[in-house]
Amino acid sequence: MDLDIASVLSHAGDGQFEKALRNQNSVPEVLPVYMTSVFAFDDVQSVDDIYEGAAEGYVYSRMRHPNHDALAVSLSKAEGGENALVFSSGMAAIIMSILSVVSTGDHIVSSPVLYGGVRDYLENELKRFGVSVTFVDFSDPHAVEEAIRPNTRLVYTETISNPLMAVPDVPAIAEIAHQRGSLFFIDNTFASPIVMRPLLHGADLVLYSATKYLGGHSDLVGGAAIGSAKLIAAIQKKLTLYGATLGAAESWLLARSLRTLELRVTRQSENALKMAEFLESHASVERVYYPGLVSNRDHATSQKLFRNGLYGGMLSVDIKGGEAAATAVVNHLGFIKYVPSLAGTATSVSYPAKTSHRAYSKEELKKAGISLGQLRFSAGIERAEDIIKQLDEALGSI
Repeated sequence: MDLDIASVLSHAGDGQFEKALRNQNSVPEVLPVYMTSVFAFDDVQSVDDIYEGAAEGYVYSRMRHPNHDALAVSLSKAEGGENALVFSSGMAAIIMSILSVVSTGDHIVSSPVLYGGVRDYLENELKRFGVSVTFVDFSDPHAVEEAIRPNTRLVYTETISNPLMAVPDVPAIAEIAHQRGSLFFIDNTFASPIVMRPLLHGADLVLYSATKYLGGHSDLVGGAAIGSAKLIAAIQKKLTLYGATLGAAESWLLARSLRTLELRVTRQSENALKMAEFLESHASVERVYYPGLVSNRDHATSQKLFRNGLYGGMLSVDIKGGEAAATAVVNHLGFIKYVPSLAGTATSVSYPAKTSHRAYSKEELKKAGISLGQLRFSAGIERAEDIIKQLDEALGSI
């Protein structure tokens, strides 16, 4: 059939060429970006087979797409899980996962010191759905057990808390949660699978802001959830319904980043330990929060749970002199930029009380131990000596 030029050009670069490529003896070394919103079929039965699970394939990229599934395979293997999902943000991953397991009348037990957006969601938003939340100190597993009720559906915490770097006894809390019939979800953003693999210690679901270490280059926003096939299937329904699937381009970027994750996190962790040791000895610093320090309350727990002798690239410090001194330090840091995020290749500083935890009331900040003199550092991959020199110069400005 001869087609008009307008008809010919309207099909330029469509997916039909993919059929020919699949019969070739070579494949791309790097997975292509599948920039398509929809997938085409030659007959009705093909679509029916995919929807009914009789055949593999894709229908619409809001549900799944090849770049999403390539990531799911890599993340599942890295964490020791059965399946994974990637989302448009870390908050989307956390919210979709929670909504998949709780209903009106259910109860959640959570640690109080979390990323501010998650705390806000748990404390305020879930009330609208009739879900109650109790916040309790996870440094004491007995306190967690005491907080669990007959209707507690979920126990929730972070591997390394934001911003105090507290490390809970994950196996003990997992055992408590399961004995009481609850699920145990854990946000592993600050650790990454290079430092900690929570599924291997009893967690049911591992969550990420993939924007941070998994992405690691400050050029994408995403989230991830890894767990059992059954749990991921339940979350997939919410993900599809709410339309929070990570796009193809961002998925491709995230897959690129995972290839260097171990190299980056290892260097960042080594730098963070050197920064923590320097800051702990500095006269202008009241306290350093880093699990790799022998003086840290959770050092023994971290040694037991963390991998490769690493403790992560995040640390926080209390600056003597409060808000005025902390502000002076931020203003005098040169290549260490004030960034309300973390885990890029460049060392950065954040101000929790004014950024990530801004939604906390003054009372909540005080109770959590977050002060206006507290700064959070994300170690990059620069030479440690250069980072420490910059810190010393900034602290000298007080």
